[in-house]
Amino acid sequence: MNLLPKKLFPEIDNIELLNHQVVTKRDLLNFGNLLLNEIKSAAQKEDIPQWLKSAEVRKLLKISPGTLQNLRVNGTLKYKRIGGIIYYKYEDIAKMLNQ
Repeated sequence: MNLLPKKLFPEIDNIELLNHQVVTKRDLLNFGNLLLNEIKSAAQKEDIPQWLKSAEVRKLLKISPGTLQNLRVNGTLKYKRIGGIIYYKYEDIAKMLNQ
């Protein structure tokens, strides 16, 4: 997390003035809110795993098993088979949807 003084204290033009100032309750509140926002954004990024199983992809895209198989067969969606389980890369799914 990269905390920039200008982001924490937008009302201050000269950041050097902060060296000799007391931390106020408002400053702590601003910092707390900023920290919570950073944690929430980091948690949202980690919710989706990099590799998804077929059932997860079907649930995400709201498609049937047959439709998912058609996407595999015609090469629209790349996949990896490990043992008997088929995995799909989340980035590939996002790329397919953006096309």
